Amino acid sequence: MSEYFYGAGRKVALHRKPVVARLPERRGISTIGRIVKLLVGQGHGFIRMLNDREIYFHRSDVRDRASFNELVVGDAVAFELLEDAVSGARALRVRRRPFR
Repeated sequence: MSEYFYGAGRKVALHRKPVVARLPERRGISTIGRIVKLLVGQGHGFIRMLNDREIYFHRSDVRDRASFNELVVGDAVAFELLEDAVSGARALRVRRRPFR
């Protein structure tokens, strides 16, 4: 085999840290609502806002020590509403609120 095939004569690159491109953290509009539907086996649910609009949320969006499995229909929650042109509205950073 030739030296070219094995890379002989190539300059060795200095050790560089790989560049990791991070996407900006998505932020939404802070709002409140109540959980109206939970599909625990599927890992998602829906929140009804004060204007009766229902918003999807995924179990990975639940924050602040509140486990998705501990949520119940009727819980008051605060969340960030993200309007996505492709997938529609979604609730991010969902957290339980005290009853008022």
